[in-house]
Amino acid sequence: MRNPRDIIIEPLVTEKSTAQMEEKKYSFVVDKKANKIEIKKAVEEIFGVKVKDVNTISVKGKPRRVGVHRGYRPSWKKAIVTLHEGSKPIEIYE
Repeated sequence: MRNPRDIIIEPLVTEKSTAQMEEKKYSFVVDKKANKIEIKKAVEEIFGVKVKDVNTISVKGKPRRVGVHRGYRPSWKKAIVTLHEGSKPIEIYE
């Protein structure tokens, strides 16, 4: 089994994700190869909460240019985790 800290890379803190925290939805940058079951187990183990649902989004890298050189930013995967009603909130700003 993979280490949960290898699956959950970092919390995603944006205006939209901060607003969703009131609905018990938390966003994370996760490993591109991780599936929903692995993400659910990792969040439950790391934060000690009960996960209700996991939604994943694969974000394609945007094109970038520096001078005459063209390239792409790296692609990444985002997971939006919904907690059960009785679960305690996750402390992201520690």
